[in-house]
Amino acid sequence: MQIKVLMVCLGNICRSPLAEGLLKSKVDSTKVLVASAGTGGWHAGELPDSRSIAVAQKNGLDITDQRAKKFSHYDFAIYDHIYVMDNANFRDVIQLANTDEEKKKVKLILNELFPDENVDVPDPYYGGDFGFDNVYKMLDEACDKIAQKLYHL
Repeated sequence: MQIKVLMVCLGNICRSPLAEGLLKSKVDSTKVLVASAGTGGWHAGELPDSRSIAVAQKNGLDITDQRAKKFSHYDFAIYDHIYVMDNANFRDVIQLANTDEEKKKVKLILNELFPDENVDVPDPYYGGDFGFDNVYKMLDEACDKIAQKLYHL
């Protein structure tokens, strides 16, 4: 049985596509399915931000096969683990949950590195390229931890 993981940010063009690409690169795709979504749907169908694509390519990852999609309540039925990038995403996703079981699927991604500190992955959209490099490094470390956990479930 395949484990299904969803990465969620605001628009699904900056942080969650990087997290999706990073985790995909660290797991066996026959055992773990990884996807991403945004809490807002205004970028639905679009490629990731060009700066996310560039930082991924600089680090040997190609995320140009991804297209933005909006998170929906139905994602709770599909995914086993839902990692959100910040506290606002957490609140938006939790609001759509109908059961405690669904709520338990939602976790802040940086809690993998800093347990129970509820640290946000900063949104690099309005920052420069340096912000994307920083976000990549944070998500790379967090995805290492997630990959290790997935194989020890």
